[in-house]
Parts: sequence; C-alpha cells; structure tokens
Amino acid sequence: MRAFYNEGENGENVVEKDIPADFIDQANEYRTELIAKLADVDEGIAEKFLMEEEPTQQEIAAAIRKATIALKFVPVFCGSAFKNRGVQKLLDGISDYLPNPKEKENTGLDLDKGEEKVIMETDPSKPLVAYAFKLDDGRYGQLTYMRIYQGTMKKGDFIINTTNQKKVKIPRMVRMHSSEMQDIDSASAGDIVALFGVDCASGDTFTDGSINVAMSSMFIPEAVISLAVAPKSKDAASNFSKALQKFRKEDPTFRVKRDEESNETIIEGMGELHLEIYIERMKREFNCEVIAGKPQVAYRETISRVTDFDYTHKKQTGGSGQYAKVVGTIEPLQVEEGKDPKAYEFEDEVVGGRIPKEFIPAVDEGFKEQMVKGPLIGFPIVGMKVTLKDGAYHDVDSSYLAFKIASMAALREVYMEAGPIALEPIMKLETVAPEEYQGSVMGGINQRRGIIQGTQTLEGSVTVLAEVPLTEMFGYSTDLRSSTQGKGEFTMEFAKYAAVPRTIQEELHKKYLEKRAAEAKG
Repeated sequence: MRAFYNEGENGENVVEKDIPADFIDQANEYRTELIAKLADVDEGIAEKFLMEEEPTQQEIAAAIRKATIALKFVPVFCGSAFKNRGVQKLLDGISDYLPNPKEKENTGLDLDKGEEKVIMETDPSKPLVAYAFKLDDGRYGQLTYMRIYQGTMKKGDFIINTTNQKKVKIPRMVRMHSSEMQDIDSASAGDIVALFGVDCASGDTFTDGSINVAMSSMFIPEAVISLAVAPKSKDAASNFSKALQKFRKEDPTFRVKRDEESNETIIEGMGELHLEIYIERMKREFNCEVIAGKPQVAYRETISRVTDFDYTHKKQTGGSGQYAKVVGTIEPLQVEEGKDPKAYEFEDEVVGGRIPKEFIPAVDEGFKEQMVKGPLIGFPIVGMKVTLKDGAYHDVDSSYLAFKIASMAALREVYMEAGPIALEPIMKLETVAPEEYQGSVMGGINQRRGIIQGTQTLEGSVTVLAEVPLTEMFGYSTDLRSSTQGKGEFTMEFAKYAAVPRTIQEELHKKYLEKRAAEAKG
C-alpha cells in the first residue's frame, strides 16, 4: 500500500511515497482481491481472510513466494525496460518470490545409460555439470554464459563438452553485473557465471569428465523459410562470414548452408521476421550491407502409394564395367502429427546372397542421396519406406558405386508412379485485435487459405487461433496493421506439414521443370 516513483535521468532513484488520494480506493480494491486470491492457495491467509483480519506484509510475501514456487500464482510487475522504470521492483520480486536453486528439481540425461534421467543436486561437492545457455561476442572475444547445476568450477580447470567430448581449459571466469564484470576464481552449484576462451555452441553441457551427462537439450524445430543472401560489396565478405558463424552458434534455429548448384549462401529460420532481424544485425553490428533474395518456403515431397521398382544398371567401358540390379518396393511411411516428416526407413529382405551383404548399405545410401531432391518440385522427399527384396550382381563388374547408382536411378524411374505429393509448412497463427475488427481479421485469414480453429474474447479484444500455410503469410503484418488501424498483432509458430492443393502442386511442378530446363540450357 505504498507508491513508488522512478526519478532521475535513467530512473535510478526509487522514491517511496504515499498513494495519491485519487488512487487510494482502487488500491484498496486490488489489495482485497490480492488477499482473496492468496486465500485460495494459502491456509494461513485464508484463516485471516475469513476472520476479516489484515495479514502482515511478511505473511503476504511468504504466501506469494510459496504459491509462485508451487506454480499456482503468477506475480505481475509493471514497468518499462526502455525507460528503466519499475526494473528495480521487478528484480526485488525475482529475489523475493522465485525459487533459489535448491528449491527446484533439475534433471539431466545420463549419456552412458541411454539418456536415463538423473537428478542434478545443487551441491558443490558433487561432479561438475554446467550448461552454456547464451553466447555473446564482445571486445575480448566470445563470452559464454553458464549455469552450474552441480559441482564446482575453478579458473584453470579442464572441463569437457559432452556434445563433442572436447576438453577445454578455463582461462578466465567472471561474474556479470549487467555490462560490468567481476573476475572470480571459482563458482559452485546454483551460480550463473561467464567464461572467456571457451568455444562452444548454445545448449552445450560441460562436466569435469567423471560423469557423462547432458542437460535436457532444447527441441529445435525444422526451419520453414530460407533466403539467399550475399554481401553488397566484396570488402564486406569477411564480416559477412563472421556474422553468419556468430549467429549460427548463438541461435540453433538459425541455419546456414551453401547451395552447390547456384553457389549461393542460404540462411534458414523460423519465419520472415526471424531472418529480417539477422539481416539488420549484420548491418548494425558487423557493418555489412546484405542483398537478400525472395523468401523461399521449405516445401517437402512424399509419396501416397506402394510402388514396385526393378532396375538394372549396366555400363560397359574399356576396362571393367558396372553392373547392379535392385528389386523392391517404396511405400508411404506414417509420421507423427506436428513433427517434420523426415522419417525414412530401409528394410533388407534379400535372401540367398542375391546381393552380397557389403553392397546393401550402398543401396540404402543411394536412396537417401536421391531423396535430398525430389523429381516433383525439387525439395527433399520425406515419409518413405524402402524395402529391398531381390537383386543381382556380377563377380567382376559389381561394386559399391554401381549399387548406389542403381538405387538412385530406381527411385527416379518409379517416383512419379508412386503418387507424389508436395507438402507445405502449416503455421499455428494467433492474432489479437480489438473486437470491432474481428470480421476483417477472420476474413484476412480465410483469404490466405487459413483454417480458423477458434476465437476467444476478453475485455474488448479478440484472439483468433488459426492454421495457415506459411507461403500465404508473406506481407501479413502490413495487411493486419492496415485492416485494424495498427492495433492488431500476431504470433506464429510451426505446426505441421500438410499436402498443398492440387492446383498449387501443378504450378510448383511446372516451375521446377522450367527451372531445370533453363539450367540445362545454361
């Protein structure tokens, strides 16, 4: 029941005063509501509330902390990080209400026992387990932020990265206070520290080598959008590659690859805005202007029916020839809802040595290699099972390469008979706007081939939940702003892959054939 003001140029002076007279009634009303909510989760407060007695500040704070740790209560703080208002009270709330490291159970995965769960004890005497959760490139090089779950870490110690089993020495360890650093010689379970000179990626776990544990890794979804990027000037090429390396390390959902055919650098991510931010950061942090191509949606291909293949690869040249025969079936493979349908299975049913055992992996490898680029629209083939049933070989002319080439050609030959389907990424879209714009928001989603899953109305604003193809989401932020007078906002995340409509599939197939024809002429 006090008023706090942030004064000073940067809001650094917190001044406590009486609540202004015109707010006192409102403050009393919310105070009563707070105590009533706490009475639902705390017996001591409930008793005082029923007896119409006023609980003390300490009792209220203790009840909030207990209910928050039990995940039954969420304290909400108001403020502005930009203006540095309310930040100090938020930090007080973190120390007052959130659990200390010993009050929360953390689990790791024992890599020697098939990722069996193990409890991490906040105990400095136990074997070391630390997790790198953030990377920052500063003027002294890479700064790696780590949370120590158990054990003790000292300057000069050797620690092992359980992701790649590399041993690294800790040359310098600091405790961070915003941008200020304080050098320290050791840290133990429950601490958050930053290390210099440790080369790793975000999400890596480090131990002292006596145990082989990884903290539960984050689920990293497949990228759904890609852009071809290049530096505007040749002088910026060095900064361009430095920027891409840095971003790839700090964000596992940001991917970089080289397209061997077009010789372009491709960046992939979770949406248009995601990649736009990185392009802007290259310009701001690395002084590197970037030319970006048109966004490209990450389509996939799959098959819809069981199809037999029977292919013989024969090549006779001056020396020894090439001979391999493969017979079997390809069939669709069921994939879990919501997952990128990367599934591929290979089954060997060859009997009687019709294909020697050493050539079976070549057939598997050939199919996998051919699946990287499907003949329908030029995107990876997913959700397919290959069963190798029979074949033939030649004592002299058969080789690993011959069987690999045969299986690649076999898939190309029968693929279009297997009812190929183009799949597109579908995004889970959540749009929030004032209630009066509900009609235009829903109309905009329907126009983009969206399927509305439901709506929720709360205090004058409406939330529309929908599933929309990513390919239709380009430019949505501009359209939404103009149709809601700038008051609408949205968030979206990858949901699943689904078949594209037949007309769009035909269009994509036609474009792919035209592109291949142009490449062949070139």
